[in-house]
Amino acid sequence: MILAVDGGGSTCRVALEHAGSRHVVSLGAANVTSDFDGAVARITEGIQAVSQAAGLSPEALRACPAYLGLAGVTGPALADTVARALPLNHAVVEEDRRAAVVGALGRVTGCVAGLGTGSFLARQDGDNFRSIGGYGLVLGDEASAAWLGRELLIYTLRAHDRLEAHTPVSKALLDDLGGAPGVIAFAASATPERFGQLAPRITQAPDDPAAALQMRRGTAYVATGLNALGWRPEEPICLIGGVAGAYADWLPKEMAEALRPAEGSALDGALALARRLAPVA
Repeated sequence: MILAVDGGGSTCRVALEHAGSRHVVSLGAANVTSDFDGAVARITEGIQAVSQAAGLSPEALRACPAYLGLAGVTGPALADTVARALPLNHAVVEEDRRAAVVGALGRVTGCVAGLGTGSFLARQDGDNFRSIGGYGLVLGDEASAAWLGRELLIYTLRAHDRLEAHTPVSKALLDDLGGAPGVIAFAASATPERFGQLAPRITQAPDDPAAALQMRRGTAYVATGLNALGWRPEEPICLIGGVAGAYADWLPKEMAEALRPAEGSALDGALALARRLAPVA
């Protein structure tokens, strides 16, 4: 019997494998930095739900190996605090990247570019794991959906000031938001998710000069980051996340040729990591 949790910024999934069956429940966000108490409550609720689905008491799960990959885990101290707050005796808590990478690659040496609302880059080689980025939109998240949207807004204002040439995409955005004042008002209150909603204006218009500029900049970050992680041409690269597919045609030839679909999800990765914690029969 093993328990796994994939706790993201929008959805938390809890899975229990027991007696040849897998039971999965989905709940709301589980970011332990932005809402510690809420995240712990949702995870606990999920544990209770999967135990009920399996015909077990929550107490029966207390001793089982558990792996939790959670958004907002900033270091070992917070991970330990989360583990102590849960009704589990043998829980390993980490930030959510490793589960995503193991889900995508299995045990194969390779790299993952996570390009959703936020972004991260990672490489695994056996038990060695390293990731970069993922510092949030204020300080990073380059090439992500939120970053693309924000950079398009910046370009649009620069075009309004005649520092750049307007393109159909930038002109349409300026008009849709009600001119420069509307762009400023939008950005002042926009969450990363709202910024990310602008990304399709870029990803769906690859021939537009303003859109192409942002795609080239995002691609340069991904390529530079993967090389910094030690990627080698014989290693696979998985692109995961909402805007990941848009970058496939922009990557350098060697990297494009290394692309392969992800084997599974972050929840699959969390389950695989939980199995590694289980005692050998």
